Amino acid sequence: MTRTKIEALLLRFIVFFAAGATVSVLISILIYILVKGVPNLSLDLFSLHYTSENVSLFPAIVNTLIMTMLSLLIAVPFGIFSAIFLVEYAKKGNKLVTVVRTTTETLSGIPSIVYGLFGYLMFVVALGWGYSLLAGAATLSIMILPVIMRTTEEALKSVPDIYREGSYGLGAGKLRTVFRIVLPSAVPGILAGIVLSVGRIVGETAALIYTAGTVAQIPDNLMASGRTMSVHMYALWKEGFNTGQSYATAVVLLVLVIGLNASSAYIAKKITKGKVDG
Repeated sequence: MTRTKIEALLLRFIVFFAAGATVSVLISILIYILVKGVPNLSLDLFSLHYTSENVSLFPAIVNTLIMTMLSLLIAVPFGIFSAIFLVEYAKKGNKLVTVVRTTTETLSGIPSIVYGLFGYLMFVVALGWGYSLLAGAATLSIMILPVIMRTTEEALKSVPDIYREGSYGLGAGKLRTVFRIVLPSAVPGILAGIVLSVGRIVGETAALIYTAGTVAQIPDNLMASGRTMSVHMYALWKEGFNTGQSYATAVVLLVLVIGLNASSAYIAKKITKGKVDG
């Protein structure tokens, strides 16, 4: 056997081993959560109100959905429009583009606890919002902004230039080309970034403890405090009296994330198919 074949077999083994190890870790985590959490699921966990006798996670589910929608509502427009500027409007060699990209990469590496402290000082204290869903959503929107910007930027870059040239050739202007041709073609990539952002939102704990608070009820408005599912799970585990319910919360959180990801993938597939059919 030649040296080239040996190297090829070795590389193939490493690739398959890495893939198998990744899948094994994922399956192990899923099995552990399901084994620990499913036996603790009950209808009482989905009652409308949280009490000391029944640590219902229903308010946390509602708060998680509100927090996700509100964070995306703030971050997605800023992220998409920023990416459009960087790809479609900024000239090559523009120093502002370098500054924006460097800032985005820096924000991606900041620990969530730092975001939490910033959100506490800025939104809770300085702006006087107090512990509220709005303060938590504003903090999370800053956290997910780099993800949405980078994925949208790469999605826009992946659109062939022939699309733009064809649109210009038909007499369309820059703005019309971007929003009618380029942006729809980049929708699947943009949705991928939104899915990643949703995963970070529903799994965030540290930043929300300092901004949204830990009140285990459905708030009356966006200026009231409320805990999400990840914070609810952390609080139950920390208290030490309802660890079984904490595992059950993890199961529901896992199902929620899978459901959101599947829905986003389905929407992206429908949009792509509609473009092809059209």
